[in-house]
Amino acid sequence: MQPSEALKKLSLFMGKPSHAGKLGTFIGVFTPTILTILGVIMYLRFGWVVGQVGLFKTILIVLLANLITLLTSLSLSAIATNSHVGVGGAYYMISRSLGLEIGGAIGFPLYVSQALSVTLYSFGLAESLKFVWPGVPVSIAACVIIIAVAILSLRGATFALRAQIPVMALIALSLLALATGAFTGPGIQTAVEMPGAFVPAGFWVVFAVFFPAVTGIMAGLSMSGDLAEPRFSIPRGSVAATLAGFVVYLIVPVLLYLGADAAALLEDPLIWTKIALLGPWLILPGLFGAIFSSAVGSMLGAPRTLQALAKDRLVPRALAGSMNRARSQSWG
Repeated sequence: MQPSEALKKLSLFMGKPSHAGKLGTFIGVFTPTILTILGVIMYLRFGWVVGQVGLFKTILIVLLANLITLLTSLSLSAIATNSHVGVGGAYYMISRSLGLEIGGAIGFPLYVSQALSVTLYSFGLAESLKFVWPGVPVSIAACVIIIAVAILSLRGATFALRAQIPVMALIALSLLALATGAFTGPGIQTAVEMPGAFVPAGFWVVFAVFFPAVTGIMAGLSMSGDLAEPRFSIPRGSVAATLAGFVVYLIVPVLLYLGADAAALLEDPLIWTKIALLGPWLILPGLFGAIFSSAVGSMLGAPRTLQALAKDRLVPRALAGSMNRARSQSWG
């Protein structure tokens, strides 16, 4: 490989692409994907998973779930490297592979789910604020959060995604705090005994609760139209984020198992704040940031899916925005 080619690939990965206004692998794919993977389920439900099925079965659940996600990442990577990828992410790739009929049948529900996810995450963040502000008006707080997400997204994808880098730092800090507390703390023991009628959830029920935690690969794929080199960025960013999330999800259950007993893990959704060093001061910022970044990812992805549908005339062309003046690229 020539030195100039190596420097070009490095700049693409680190988010300094040669195409002005376009995103590189780290900012455009890896960042939104890993922030969606390491989200609210990791903070609020991972302890419950370990408490329900134990450490060994939790590791098995992580292996199975990440295997599915990794195979999906490899599949979309194969499509991305063998064809042109335009705006629209998953819809674009499906419609160019299987036809507009199937693409539209999947693309429009995908757009609706992405749009509604903004409200879902905003209400989730508003509800989580009760941990520090019990009297918070949830509906008003959710409206404020939606407006904040919209304003951030209006500044452009590059600005919004770069603003998520501090969130990644907060999540990393919370993981470090959890590890420190698990190894140095006394261990959390609950005084409440499990009721005799308690029936643990089945393996597949627990798997179903955990599985959405590993499905964040769509967040980076949705930014396909903003990437300088989609064929380079989508495979590397998606696979790298999937593997990074897999490593974290193998470590976290071990830390929770060391930091608290099964009853405490089941009883307290905020068990992280009890185990981690400095407790809520390091955990809650990571939790809030993870939920907010997921809302930003949905806000960025939904209009791009709608734009792709409009360019293919599956919804009114006026919904394509400024792109409706460009030449149609229905099968570009």
